[in-house]
Amino acid sequence: MGLFRFKGFPGKGTFPHGIHPPDNKFFSADKAIEVFPTPAKVLLPLLQNIGAPCEPVVKSKQQVAVGELVGKGKAFVSAALHSPVAGKVKKPAMVTLPNGRHMQAIQIAADEDQNPGEVLWEKLSAKDWPTDCISIYDPATISKVIHDAGIVGLGGAAFPTHVKVMPDENKMIDTLMINGCECEPFLTPDYRLMMEAPGAIVTGALLAGRAISAKEIIICVEDNKPLAIERLRRITAQTVIRVAVVQTKYPQGSEKQLVKSVLDLDVPLGGLPSDVGVAMSNVGTIAAIGMAVIKEEPLTHRVISVSGGGIANPKNLFVPIGVSVGELIDYCGGLTKDAARVVSGGPMMGFSFSDMDTPVTKGTSGITVLTHEDVDRENETSCVRCGRCVDACPMNLVPTKLAMASRYKNPALAVKYNINACFECGSCTYVCPANIKLVQLIRTGKQQVAAMNK
Repeated sequence: MGLFRFKGFPGKGTFPHGIHPPDNKFFSADKAIEVFPTPAKVLLPLLQNIGAPCEPVVKSKQQVAVGELVGKGKAFVSAALHSPVAGKVKKPAMVTLPNGRHMQAIQIAADEDQNPGEVLWEKLSAKDWPTDCISIYDPATISKVIHDAGIVGLGGAAFPTHVKVMPDENKMIDTLMINGCECEPFLTPDYRLMMEAPGAIVTGALLAGRAISAKEIIICVEDNKPLAIERLRRITAQTVIRVAVVQTKYPQGSEKQLVKSVLDLDVPLGGLPSDVGVAMSNVGTIAAIGMAVIKEEPLTHRVISVSGGGIANPKNLFVPIGVSVGELIDYCGGLTKDAARVVSGGPMMGFSFSDMDTPVTKGTSGITVLTHEDVDRENETSCVRCGRCVDACPMNLVPTKLAMASRYKNPALAVKYNINACFECGSCTYVCPANIKLVQLIRTGKQQVAAMNK
């Protein structure tokens, strides 16, 4: 940790509690990003962000171009939706997202002989990203471009990014933190993006920093990614951006934990990083900002990992939003004989699902295919009061109390125990010797609380 302190950050590079699961990055960390061929059709759910769904602005049989607006985010916390292909709009469809929510979707049949992904990836991975002309962009203009481009958090949360960069007189932002930790096991899209498109990240960070008038910009990376750290340090050397190297630990990439690790600031319970003068964004999101402002490209494609022991040939892919999971799995050689579970995201915070027609959304950071060995667990037994879940919880909660309040349908008690402060990292479930499905119970408890408050 001497190196961390030498760089002048007030934090210690770590946070209280947390766990150290095997990162399993070896499946895909060394696989260069491949551009996925244009699929025959895409299916675009109207809800691809935290907040309200967007509203369709196209009709059946309408011809659309690549990047054309097809859904308008009319609510404040919503995001626009753009077509990733040129093609014809088909009848609306219904899809079930991995979290179980049913949602209307725009269906577009792609024209033949096109591959916009190749063009976009060439722009994203270019070497000529500017760093010395950011001042020509007005902060209000940057914010508007982010809004119009439909950019959301690509780390998985999918919070509309324009909301984060809008000026707020009540919350002055001093520091912009760019999250490149990628602590979720198996997933490597952020790592590959830092390796292959660092210029877009750096320019995007400077633009986002200007939009919020941040005095300091910090890119945060776990110390298990030395090549990405070296690359980022080299490209940021002539800029105001600093690179913070933090300890590899789960869930280091969580907002509150990363603020503690780097800045030694405590985000209040139920609060946001903005309450302590910090704005945070994922490296993929920041690269999308660069694409929108400098290259005038809305968010239509993203990098994802298809990884795990249950996939024949793990890859990192640059894919159009709306392509089906089944097509990605087929492109990666299909499932292995011991494949047992398909997860949207990583194994700690992702959602298991079985419908391979499920489309990739803006918030899909990866597809993890687990084996029977990965998922086999002993049967659940009674809580032994060992306290391991308490020791692991990065939010200083008592997960067993939250789970039992949920199991016995007592939402008022769950609120008393601060159930909504849990961000479902899965650390408690991982360490539980009784194999109690704590996170699933806590999710159910949150639904009970929401129903109680209606």
